[in-house]
Amino acid sequence: MSTTYVVITVLAAVMSGFSAGSIFFNAPWVVQPMIDYRVPRGWWTWLGIAKAAGAIGLLVGLAIPLIGVLAAIGLILYFTGAAITVARARWYSHIAFPLVYMAPAAASLILGLTS
Repeated sequence: MSTTYVVITVLAAVMSGFSAGSIFFNAPWVVQPMIDYRVPRGWWTWLGIAKAAGAIGLLVGLAIPLIGVLAAIGLILYFTGAAITVARARWYSHIAFPLVYMAPAAASLILGLTS
C-alpha cells in the first residue's frame, strides 16, 4: 500500500464526509442548489447517508481492500448521478462541483486496483 494511495483515499473520505455533513446540517451552499436542481427533500437524508457510508467505506478499505474498492465505486456512481442531475437541471456551470468530489474517489479506486 503506497503513501499516495493512503493520502488520496483519506482525502476522498474527508471530502465525501464533509459533503455528507453539509447535507445533514443543511448548509445553505448545499441546500439551495439541491432545491434549484429539484432534488426531492425526502431524498436528502438518504443522499447524505450514501456519501457518509462511502467515506467510511474508503477508510475501512485501508484495512479491507475490497470494501474500499466497493466504496470508491459507489461514490463514483453517486457523483456521476449528481453531475447528471445538475446537467438535467441545466445548471451547466455547476457540473464541476460533483466532479471535484468524484476525482479523489476515482483516483483512490485506480490506485487501490493497481497497487
